[in-house]
Amino acid sequence: MSSDAAKADRIRELMATEGDAVAENTRGFNKGRYDSTSRLDDYEELKGAARDIKEDAIARLPELIEEVKETVEANGGTVYVADDAADANRYITELTADERDADRLVKSKSMTSEEIEVNEALEAEGVEVIETDLGEWVLQLADEAPSHIVAPAIHKSREGIAELFEERFDPDDPPETAEELTMFARARLGELIEDADVGMTGANFIAADSGTMLLVTSEGNARKTVTATDTHVAVAGVEKIVPSVEEFAPFVELIGRSGTGQDVTSYISTLTPTIDSPVPDFQNDDDPLADGSGDDRDFHLVLIDNGRLAMRDDEELKETLYCIRCSACSNSCGNFQSVGGHAFGGETYSGGIATGWEAGIEGLDTAAEFNDLCTGCSRCVPACPVEIDIPWINTVVRDRINRGEADRSQVDWMFEELVPDEEPAGLDIGTRIVGNYETLAKWGSRTAPIANRLADLGPLRALGERVAGIDRRRDLPDFASQSLVDWFGSRGGSAVPTEEASREAVLYPDTATNYVDVERGKAAVRALEALDVHVEIPDLPGSGRPPLSQGMVETAEAKAEDVYAGLARHVDAGSDVVVIEPSDLGMFRREYEKFLPAASHEQLSDASYDVMEYLFGLLDNGGDPAALRAPAEGTGPVASGARVAYHPHCQARTIGVGEHATAVMERLGYDVRVSDTECCGMAGSFGYKHDYYELSMDVGEPIREQFGDTDRTVVAAGTSCTEQIDALLGDAPMHPVQLVAPRE
Repeated sequence: MSSDAAKADRIRELMATEGDAVAENTRGFNKGRYDSTSRLDDYEELKGAARDIKEDAIARLPELIEEVKETVEANGGTVYVADDAADANRYITELTADERDADRLVKSKSMTSEEIEVNEALEAEGVEVIETDLGEWVLQLADEAPSHIVAPAIHKSREGIAELFEERFDPDDPPETAEELTMFARARLGELIEDADVGMTGANFIAADSGTMLLVTSEGNARKTVTATDTHVAVAGVEKIVPSVEEFAPFVELIGRSGTGQDVTSYISTLTPTIDSPVPDFQNDDDPLADGSGDDRDFHLVLIDNGRLAMRDDEELKETLYCIRCSACSNSCGNFQSVGGHAFGGETYSGGIATGWEAGIEGLDTAAEFNDLCTGCSRCVPACPVEIDIPWINTVVRDRINRGEADRSQVDWMFEELVPDEEPAGLDIGTRIVGNYETLAKWGSRTAPIANRLADLGPLRALGERVAGIDRRRDLPDFASQSLVDWFGSRGGSAVPTEEASREAVLYPDTATNYVDVERGKAAVRALEALDVHVEIPDLPGSGRPPLSQGMVETAEAKAEDVYAGLARHVDAGSDVVVIEPSDLGMFRREYEKFLPAASHEQLSDASYDVMEYLFGLLDNGGDPAALRAPAEGTGPVASGARVAYHPHCQARTIGVGEHATAVMERLGYDVRVSDTECCGMAGSFGYKHDYYELSMDVGEPIREQFGDTDRTVVAAGTSCTEQIDALLGDAPMHPVQLVAPRE
């Protein structure tokens, strides 16, 4: 079995065995994030402040490392900077097993210790290691890996944990309820902590000026591991250092809200080593806190490099070090909600940000095992409390994987002639075909309807599945025999003369609209002209979204430069740029920042609008709503009534234009119900891939649950959404502009 097929089988298994629990919990966390952050008046300002702190700290990281060494050692502690996992484990095992002759070490709150696999290193030296946080302890008992950054046992059900406890401990009165399970674990762990010799924690943040550590926990076991033992070993990545305690403030506000939807997590602890408090003697009932016992306390801060300083010097991976391990990217991700971190993750880290961590720490081979589960839907971007562009990191790593795996093949000459992109020879055929969808669509339109008939033939679908990985269960789009650009030219251009127009706009002919869904392009023209806009539709290349989705960064950059070259004169002349496909507008506003000079990107971004956003602006500035179609005028499949079910595109949500369609439809008298799901699961080419078809459909299931039996007219803004909802509901929705545009 190929590695891809094995991965697909593993994903199907996880969806069946863990998917329901992961989905319920992550969606609950995600809803909690929306609720909690909505109560923060200064949410965006806090995110900006957190970002600034991390940018500054990573820029100054070498000097902050030296500063924290000085401050901790001045307080009587010890700091060790470990080059890698082996170096860290050598130091910790020598301290624990040799110097302290410890029998048991208790741990709390340390994902970095998972990264270096310190448990295995200690156990090899005869030291028993006990995880004291409930989720970690459950997984330790079950001998399983974490599935989530914040809630490692998120994939385990209450019933499963009860069975595990009964199997491992055979209690007289087996616990069943959540409260009983928690109390049972607390009692067991309390006994284990009492007899421990060494306590180990991580640290969410470390202040360089004082050595103070901030620990944010839900159970308080970090405090127990520190106070109950006379030796405290803190293990943290070097990126956890910030200049001072004052910088903790925005993170305290953000980390709980972002991860689990809590306004403040249960325990916020600040520890400034070393603390000369008494060490409890649990065997001495008369004098359990003897004076002077605190003199024996020992503190060791083990700072881990393990690739981080190299990541700091990598302009594309550096942002990964801003991560505060909150899990918001996981909770907001449709694919993660379906499979969890056992599929969407590497050796240690999971979710969207995991690609950056695993590429920097373990290498590209590890990142390649799950990187393509990031579809670039971008819903993690507004969720991230430090504003990391996680999809871009995933794209860059995908590009590096492509180039590392590229090996000239016998068919390279064909692709170099037919699709002269910027990628190296030997790129995976499926990747190259999908990345050059514009060329395929152009030829499909020129040869329609023959191309459409051939594309539906069973033998060709089977070949496409085998060679390019395009699942035969997906309906392929039908190419239009006349492109939008050609139709517009044949009608003689705009029906609104320049001298009579209120505005002038270029309608961008994105690939899907130009060659496939031409009707939504025609509807956009009618809607704009109804509000006195002079429209132009120049012949322009695709935005570069398909190649970018495949990690073909240089090809996407070349497309961006060509698009800007074609639009610049229109923008310079004062025309607005109106975009129908949200993913293309997302390119203009977000990704083109990576490809164009700053001034050029700003000019194009400021001049570009989603078509429904543009209609909203026209109406808001005096446009006549009566010029558009109200629900009473519609019958049949188009505008069959006032009740509408609307699914905004994921990219539209991210760039803040999804709500404009709702506003326009409601302005015209429609009763709009908006879908709850973050992403429909199609995500461009992702839903076509044979290995991910079932996952794609599972991600879209909430839409079926919400709209499956609705009597409302279903509308969706993106091409991918249209295709997915058609597959889910058996009826293709229309674009909102088709709902409100005047009839032909």
